[in-house]
Amino acid sequence: MQGSAPLLIALCFLTAAAIAAATTPLVIAFAWRAGAVDQPRSRRVHLAPMPTWGGLAMVVGFGITMAALLWRGGASGVPPAQIGAVVGGGFIIALVGAIDDRFDMRAAPKFLAQVICAALLIPFGVSISGLAGHPIPPWLGSVLTVAWVVSIVNAVNFVDGLDGLAAGVVGIASLALAVVAAARGQLGAAALSAALAGSAAGFLPYNFNPARIFMGDLGSHFLGYTAAATAVLGTFKIAASVALLAPVVAFAVPIFDTLWAMIRRYRNGQSIARADRNHLHHRLLDRGLSQRQAVLIIYAISAVCSAVAIVMSLPT
Repeated sequence: MQGSAPLLIALCFLTAAAIAAATTPLVIAFAWRAGAVDQPRSRRVHLAPMPTWGGLAMVVGFGITMAALLWRGGASGVPPAQIGAVVGGGFIIALVGAIDDRFDMRAAPKFLAQVICAALLIPFGVSISGLAGHPIPPWLGSVLTVAWVVSIVNAVNFVDGLDGLAAGVVGIASLALAVVAAARGQLGAAALSAALAGSAAGFLPYNFNPARIFMGDLGSHFLGYTAAATAVLGTFKIAASVALLAPVVAFAVPIFDTLWAMIRRYRNGQSIARADRNHLHHRLLDRGLSQRQAVLIIYAISAVCSAVAIVMSLPT
């Protein structure tokens, strides 16, 4: 790891966290006034209306931090245009999520918007170019990139079912990927991941149980998209085949929860896009755990997975 890497990670993390924390109370007031309020439903665990669009605070914290980094000359390993593509794409998909929060988009147009946002990364070179040290055709890299980004967006959206769960899980995984990228000399990707983790950490005090605001699809889409795109810039550029598994291992909880949900719904003859109350966090609640206990258990699992991701990808 380069000598400046720990300082860069710390600065990006702390700056994004401070901005997100300072912005969240303003977002709470704005969401109430704009009518962006999540109402209790059968599969929800909250019993009263709750302002959403909390993800806007994370977008602001992340965006300002990365703008400052680019103004100061950026970080090695990632061209400024690619950093701009990740940030810009994150803003656009956050807008898609905000519209869904407010007007409840149908599944098909929302999925199409996710695909388009993921495809916007390709012209800027944010694309998987090889696997296990072997180059792959550009068309295949583009397909894999879009599939990866869309999958993580929806995985994070699925895991956003308890107060503080998605923000904590993504924050833990992103911090791990910042360490992985920095250890491999990918300082630009490390800065992106650290800023994303910081923005989640700054928002978390307002979102942890009992929550004062939800991140909404605005937040889950933004977190999933930015984390997935940053993984493409960082760890997916690493030649070692074992290191390529780092993003998958770091995001093991939302990935496998989503896979199991798809299998379960297919077996039951349901649409895979249909929401249910059988995710991991729901099952923990059904066993008598409180929201906080369930979330902390999943945090612990995510932390173990993230530690494994770091160890398995460190240079030998």
